[in-house]
Amino acid sequence: MNDTIAIRTEGLTKAYGRVQALRGVDLEVKRGEVMGFLGPNGAGKTTTIRCLLDLIRPDSGTSRVLGIDPQTDPVAVRARVGYLPGELNLEGNLKVESALRYFADLRGTERRVDWAYTHELAGRLDLRFDTAIKNLSKGNNQKVGVVQALMARPELVVLD
Repeated sequence: MNDTIAIRTEGLTKAYGRVQALRGVDLEVKRGEVMGFLGPNGAGKTTTIRCLLDLIRPDSGTSRVLGIDPQTDPVAVRARVGYLPGELNLEGNLKVESALRYFADLRGTERRVDWAYTHELAGRLDLRFDTAIKNLSKGNNQKVGVVQALMARPELVVLD
């Protein structure tokens, strides 16, 4: 795998029953590129992203993220990728800081997170760490998602 390639898929397919969500997706994104993955609802954008992060398994085809096969080593992929899902549901009783620490722990990046940098990101977005998630507006909930995607200074950021 070439070191300049961040994402590569070849022949990726995924079906949900009779619905063919992905039909042989071939994709290549180089490191440093900004790529928009556009299409109508149901086009397979989220399904492709979830396959890349091994949140779901494709029916066939191959993928590499930062040179890693997500199905072989999903923890390594998730530790190096910042991901913001289209719909982020956060536990309402947690405070912002607890939610961020939870996400860092899930991704295996807790020890790599620079919490001073994370506080700086939150400050830029006017997001307070001591606020309960249930007291945040939808926009501030989205800010939590942005911070969690960026806080470990990932090599690759995927925004759904």
